[in-house]
Amino acid sequence: MVALQAPAAPRLTLADGVRRQASYWSTVYLRTWRASVISSFISPLLYVVAMGVLLGGFIDSDPDTLEGATSYFDFVVPGLIAAHAMQTAVGETTYPVMGMIKWQRIYDSMLATPLGCRDLVAAHLSFVGFRLATTCGVYTLVLAPFGVYATWWGAMAALASQILVGMAFAVWVYGYAARTKSEAGFGVLFRLVVFPLFLFSGAFFPISNLGTVGEWVARLTPLWHGVNLSRMFTLDHVTWWLAAVNVTVLVVLTLLGWFWAVSGLEKRLVS
Repeated sequence: MVALQAPAAPRLTLADGVRRQASYWSTVYLRTWRASVISSFISPLLYVVAMGVLLGGFIDSDPDTLEGATSYFDFVVPGLIAAHAMQTAVGETTYPVMGMIKWQRIYDSMLATPLGCRDLVAAHLSFVGFRLATTCGVYTLVLAPFGVYATWWGAMAALASQILVGMAFAVWVYGYAARTKSEAGFGVLFRLVVFPLFLFSGAFFPISNLGTVGEWVARLTPLWHGVNLSRMFTLDHVTWWLAAVNVTVLVVLTLLGWFWAVSGLEKRLVS
């Protein structure tokens, strides 16, 4: 007697998979946004004021040495926002990812539905993109009255570049978190990757100050591409061929990182 098998359920499209998780992620945000106000908005804003306004008052404002900026405040703000986008993305794809895999095991319950690993990754990264847009968007609105942005379109382009560099980090860190067995690995990530990039990717000072070798090493980092884009668009001091290179590098990194993230979750939860 031949056993009949039920037809396999049709695979969800990626958009449908993300849509089915929208209520979960909206609930997460509504329950946790107050806890992120200090780390996402107030502390970084105070940091910008301290570095740009207070420290900036002691720094000579020479556009030739500040990449076209007429003040240190105008120079440092675009870079700090791009660096904060990196930190936000890393924060949303380290412990939260491990928690959903190892501690709360939320991903396991999601995979018991028609959702697949790529759907889980896409929804989580969509939430990261939302966090980047809101965080960097608030910065754009708050800093606009200070005259930082030379043009309105430059402000929008700078915001887009900040979101892009954040997503370039998010996909790779997600894949790293999916493969990491212990949270101790995040300490290594922060100390050896995030902090050095934050300090030496052009956010605080022109990378030409690092010397010839240091300058070219900085140019190879993803954060420098985001900082450079953010600053060029903010100041309306754009070298278009270089902006195209910056965008291409970040887009390619994001696309490659997407496959790294999905394969990492599949190996951890399915294989």
